[in-house]
Amino acid sequence: MAKALEGVRILDFTHVQSGPTCTQLLAWFGADVIKVERPGIGDVTRGQLRDVPDADSLYFTMLNHNKRSITIDTKNPKGKELLEGLIKTCDVLVENFAPGVLDRMGFSWERVQQINPRMIMASIKGFGPGPYEDYKVYENVAQCTGGAASTTGFDDGPPLVTGAQIGDSGTGLHLALGIVTALYHRTHSGKGQRVLAAMQDGVLNLCRVKLRDQQRLAHGPLKEYPQYPHGTFGDAVPRSGNASGGGQPGWILKCKGWETDPNAYIYFITQAPVWDKICNVIGKPEWITHPDYAKAEARLPRLKDIFDTIEQWTKTKTKYEAMDILNKYDIPCGPILSMKELAEEPSLRQTGTIVEVDHPKRGKYLSVGCPIKLSDSPAEVTRSPLLGEHTDEILRQVLKLDDSKIGEFKSSGALGAVKPIAAE
Repeated sequence: MAKALEGVRILDFTHVQSGPTCTQLLAWFGADVIKVERPGIGDVTRGQLRDVPDADSLYFTMLNHNKRSITIDTKNPKGKELLEGLIKTCDVLVENFAPGVLDRMGFSWERVQQINPRMIMASIKGFGPGPYEDYKVYENVAQCTGGAASTTGFDDGPPLVTGAQIGDSGTGLHLALGIVTALYHRTHSGKGQRVLAAMQDGVLNLCRVKLRDQQRLAHGPLKEYPQYPHGTFGDAVPRSGNASGGGQPGWILKCKGWETDPNAYIYFITQAPVWDKICNVIGKPEWITHPDYAKAEARLPRLKDIFDTIEQWTKTKTKYEAMDILNKYDIPCGPILSMKELAEEPSLRQTGTIVEVDHPKRGKYLSVGCPIKLSDSPAEVTRSPLLGEHTDEILRQVLKLDDSKIGEFKSSGALGAVKPIAAE
């Protein structure tokens, strides 16, 4: 079956996590992603957090599947000539350099448009236009400036960052959507355009329920928050611990074995339509008609006591036993799964959400697969490229260069340091 983005060619100037997340997703869907790397060095993550000597790190391999790698010295005049050729033949240029880097390389948006008017130029930056647009941003900075950290954690503790990479990977996913939207727009406009995804913007988009609650504060306390009814609310959305961000109260509760297993917990939601079933399961049938518990509004001031009571029941069951029992009654819940449990879950292997990949230098390893499933365009995960592995292939197939021309570029140093010829 044909891949969804087959025929789309991406010139990938990205590095570390946010940009590579975007281009890997496009590669999974079938785009030909050409990753441009520095000769002899490559993407800095090739050597970061390395666990196998002299092999690309998992940090790199798990963000660069299905791509081709070419090494080009972008400061070399002949290297710039090669880049111009690639810009002419590619559909999309993706970059997550610090602000101004691409301009200093000689490839401003205006210059790119001159070379290829159909080119889509997609960028990830820390901030959008404004007072902070030149500031450098990493994952946790994005979480802190986008509203996630101030609303994560418990009210009596400091702001916390989440383990999910919502700043880097989250923004990469946003940019991928922007790119395919621009590609579709080009089908009837005939022109390329700029696509910008700012990390602060991406995190704020994922924190929209907290912006919702910020406005609700003007009309009274947030009754589903644990601060209600005995705590106080200030002028900003407080941290709400494990409270649900939606209209159905929830909390993380201990399960059997919690004393020794740090993940023996379950998330339990007291959804209103199944309240009577909850009461029967936990042995509190009298709550079904009791005026303090019968209605959702009446339960809000008593949520802590309610969850404490439910926890007495969950502590008698393992998290899997509790999940099985509760799901029989359509009571929403979810066990707290460790990375070890997820890695060993057979159903995630069967759906391709977790895949085993074989690498020529580091051997087999696990990675996330494509999280989006298309019925007629399944995504296949192939290994990440070795540094410069496809340089000659790209020069021949994409730029249509012959041996003589390739030799000329090599001798110029455009593809990396020129190796001295041994004297006879």
